[in-house]
Amino acid sequence: MTDHISKQYDQDLETIRSRMMQMGGLVESQARAAIDGYMTGDIARIDAVIANDKRANELEIAIDNDLGQIIVRRQPAASDLRLILAVSKTVTDLERVGDEAAKIARMAREIHGSRVVSGIPLTAVGHVSEIAIGMLRRSLDAFARLDAAAAARVCAEDVAIDSEFRSIIRQLITFMMEDPRTISTSLNIVWVAKAFERIGDHSKNIAEHVIYIVKGRDVRHIPLAELEREALG
Repeated sequence: MTDHISKQYDQDLETIRSRMMQMGGLVESQARAAIDGYMTGDIARIDAVIANDKRANELEIAIDNDLGQIIVRRQPAASDLRLILAVSKTVTDLERVGDEAAKIARMAREIHGSRVVSGIPLTAVGHVSEIAIGMLRRSLDAFARLDAAAAARVCAEDVAIDSEFRSIIRQLITFMMEDPRTISTSLNIVWVAKAFERIGDHSKNIAEHVIYIVKGRDVRHIPLAELEREALG
């Protein structure tokens, strides 16, 4: 009987982790669709991203409810409790990634509805979007494999995304100074770039949760070198 209960418990945990990965896949596809809509001006795709945001919200609530049930029914041991806490925090980060994707889509709608698009470098955010979405994908892969070393590599990428964001700001400031008519659209592009920088931050958070599960240490707010030592040690 005890063995049966234990197997059911493991199955419950795996089901929740699987649903979290499903949510991760959803918000990653939302981010990809958002940048595609931004680049192409495909209004149908842009509107679909905004409409689909509620799916991520619904998954967040459902997974949190399941986690609450497991804590009440199973009284998890320390290692399982770490996994449960990390899944709960990761789901919050994923929901916020979904929010950022919807924000990018809303900015894209405004940008392409404006008459002042010509000459403004919409592609300026192309590289930062690639870095951010790549970080998200790799953080989820590290979670699926509980790979602390891979998670540490994701954390290290945060420096690149911050540098890229600063470069975009400098480029757009030049455009706004040269032609004040571009100010409104340029500011919207800044918000798009900022949204991708935030997606990178949430991806780094997810990677830190993986290290917490595997190593049992909260590595938030510590220097990168120390985080890497902890993950690889």
